Amino acid sequence: MKIFKNESVKIIMKVLVTGSSGMVGRNILDHNKAHDHNVLSPSSNELNLLLYENVIQYLNKHKPDIIIHCAGKVGGIQANLREPVKFLLDNLDMGRNLVWAAYQAGITRLINLGSSCMYPRNTQNPLREDDILKGELEPTNEGYAIAKVATAKLCDYIHKEYPTYSYKTMIPCNLYGKWDKFDPDASHLIPAVIRKVYIAKQLNESSVEIWGDGQARREFMYAADLADCIWHGVENFESLPFLMNVGLGYDFSINEYYEAAAKIIGFEGGFIHNLDKPVGMKQKLVDITKQTAWGWRPATTLSDGITRTFEHFLMREERK
Repeated sequence: MKIFKNESVKIIMKVLVTGSSGMVGRNILDHNKAHDHNVLSPSSNELNLLLYENVIQYLNKHKPDIIIHCAGKVGGIQANLREPVKFLLDNLDMGRNLVWAAYQAGITRLINLGSSCMYPRNTQNPLREDDILKGELEPTNEGYAIAKVATAKLCDYIHKEYPTYSYKTMIPCNLYGKWDKFDPDASHLIPAVIRKVYIAKQLNESSVEIWGDGQARREFMYAADLADCIWHGVENFESLPFLMNVGLGYDFSINEYYEAAAKIIGFEGGFIHNLDKPVGMKQKLVDITKQTAWGWRPATTLSDGITRTFEHFLMREERK
């Protein structure tokens, strides 16, 4: 449907967002662009991505103009090591069911969210899109990565075999932000750091433990920036590359993330390095050449992002 406003044409689309209760999904719904479109954000009870028949029935009934697929089982190193079968099967089933059902339902536009875990562990940084499947995956999240690669490849194969179907994959760098998971059994680096440093301050502890030597480098983008990129993709879909990294173009060491969190939280103690703990890849920095050429860049600094995430963490703590 088209509506006319201020002498310009505005296209209102029916947009299906999977995983709308997760961190990325909630940031997508929180973005001001969500108010410009008719957004479908079903719960897992309404749309169970693990059941193909449920998916195809939902898509045939609602017929969205475009799908944003950000649902998935996610977690940090501990969770991936503890449940590799579930991380592989759940993410594989969700991706396969949704993408294939979208094709069967005649939905021609889809944005699939991949992960920088898709890249081989020893690939030279920055990681370029054509590096995928050119080496061994990082063992600490291999199952999750395999599922993400398979879903991205299915999107690619469908477009190559049926060119009118444009199924595109964004590969974001590591994320953090509002609605993140702070549970140590499921959290990623930055929310885990915020929680650890906050508890250490509350208990007047003299130090906080860091896994490894803290020299490994990571690129973390504020999730609201990814949401902005996704909406830019929805509204500029034709120019969006079929496979594109989304990131900052620069990274920080693990030590620097702890130091930044400590400064914001007000923790004045020191740090102890536990060299017996796993640390994953030494560096994971994505190449943003395509993203830059496409015309989008993130806006949130590390200090602002951690500050907003910490404020969200405190709100959660107060509600407990």
